[in-house]
Amino acid sequence: MSQLGEIQQAILNDDLGAVASLDVPETYRGVTVHKDEADMFEGLESRDKDPRKSLHVDEVPVPELGPGEALVAVMASAINYNTVWTSIFEPVSTFKFLERYGRLSPLSKRHDLPYHVVGSDLSGVVLRTGPGVHNWKPGDEVVAHCLNVELEGPDGHNDTMLDSEQRIWGFETNFGGLAEIALVKSNQLMPKPDHLTWEEAASPGLVNSTAYRQLVSRNGADMKQGDIVLIWGASGGLGSYATQYALNGGAIPVCVVSSPEKAEICRKLGAELIIDRNAEGYKFWKDEHNQDPKEWQRFGKKIRELTGGEDPDIVFEHPGRETFGASVYAARKGGTIVTCASTSGYMHQYDNRYLWMNLKRIIGSHFANYRESWEANRLIAKGLIHPTLSKTYALEDTGQAALDVHRNAHQGKVGVLALAPEEGLGVRNHELREKHIDGINAFRNV
Repeated sequence: MSQLGEIQQAILNDDLGAVASLDVPETYRGVTVHKDEADMFEGLESRDKDPRKSLHVDEVPVPELGPGEALVAVMASAINYNTVWTSIFEPVSTFKFLERYGRLSPLSKRHDLPYHVVGSDLSGVVLRTGPGVHNWKPGDEVVAHCLNVELEGPDGHNDTMLDSEQRIWGFETNFGGLAEIALVKSNQLMPKPDHLTWEEAASPGLVNSTAYRQLVSRNGADMKQGDIVLIWGASGGLGSYATQYALNGGAIPVCVVSSPEKAEICRKLGAELIIDRNAEGYKFWKDEHNQDPKEWQRFGKKIRELTGGEDPDIVFEHPGRETFGASVYAARKGGTIVTCASTSGYMHQYDNRYLWMNLKRIIGSHFANYRESWEANRLIAKGLIHPTLSKTYALEDTGQAALDVHRNAHQGKVGVLALAPEEGLGVRNHELREKHIDGINAFRNV
């Protein structure tokens, strides 16, 4: 049996104490993009770029373990939109990120390679820890958040997201979670929720923490009870957590979706106010260069019909260019538009009269700091927020999984198995799981 096979068997047999005594292999399988293929989609529209052509499963060397770091045996991971961006080399090739990181220090030079092991989520077991790591040991079952920081300057010591060397692991760094082994900083690690399977536990990390900061944290919208929250893509990987946080926090979500099936998912989560944007036929752009304010007005009227005449206190934005003008218009006077992404385009346009004359605010929100990620994971572990996993692929099929997300042909989150040989493994607390099984499975078989 291979060294990696021995590690896998120890984990599957719940012999986690043996992990420390097992040898770490010299190589492992990881999902990669290749530097010499960065121009492979040149001339194609984004929608025509196929992640199945650019994402490879390669045997790669295990990286050197540095101070404050950990090697993790990855049981499962998940697809995020940043993996889609990486796979289609947009808005820039991620090798530019790796080159820049490689110039920072001799240790970070490890990341500047002709291949990039991608992925910003994982669940797994700690294999080894580097010098200076005290809170984690081999055999610990963990999940990882994706904030990578150096914290050598002052800027990040109030909010680590403001660190001058803040990066997203597996996107702006190498050795990500779509692999059999991953390299993380020890301050990325959090306890695995013990009532979840490996693939369920791997799926919330990035999107759950992002939604928590964006909507709940004082660094984001600082949502309060009774707030009306307009949520774009409310059944998707990010919006599904925003919907849960709104409901869990006593707010009133207005869920924007694109199909009856996605509307039904929101109802299963407990939402009542739902807009099917395709059924309503909203077209916020007349053409490539001009928006249609009459459609903003029609959209705002629909929201008020649902809420009894009230406009949203908070707009949870992430589509970007396609929806941003409507979002700024729709927010109430003094309301907040909080944005964390631009999946439909980065160059936003909006009518500034609705912003400045009505005293609205636009807040930029990017992932989450360790404290926010820890709190978001704690809510998962307590069964107050649930994973939104809908489908799981094998590591070899990561390209297809990424294509599903690229084409919005998915619900919630799409998982990927690494060392876990099948779904359904890794549950420790069966009593808590049974209590919340309907919530855990809300996105399954949709």
